[in-house]
Amino acid sequence: MKEHAQEQKKAAARRGSRAEKEAAAERDVLAKVAEMPEADRVLAERIHAIVRAAAPELTPKLWYGMPAYARNGKVVCHFQGAHKFGTRYATLGFSDQAALDDGAMWPVAFGLTELTAATEERIDALVRKAVG
Repeated sequence: MKEHAQEQKKAAARRGSRAEKEAAAERDVLAKVAEMPEADRVLAERIHAIVRAAAPELTPKLWYGMPAYARNGKVVCHFQGAHKFGTRYATLGFSDQAALDDGAMWPVAFGLTELTAATEERIDALVRKAVG
């Protein structure tokens, strides 16, 4: 929660154009990714690249200290490293802003231990679907 409060204060203090704010937010995300342990950092860097390529309209931002991607300020998807809570896998999650609805029930989070070509293709397709 402290990280989230600091993120909000930092974002509110930024002045300048929207492009400048988005560039600063992306720098913040990349700096946070660079601080991650190697296993999480490798996953986060690839997730970042996939999301930015699949949905350039999403804006990177920090969300509770983790990389997230938002549209109109609302998080659509986010990455959570395994180190954050001492879990055995990282997570790629989607919020209710993501257009992933499929009947009465669908997955909104996926565990990640590594990224293969097939996994990257699946993430790309999920992100594209999420932004509609």
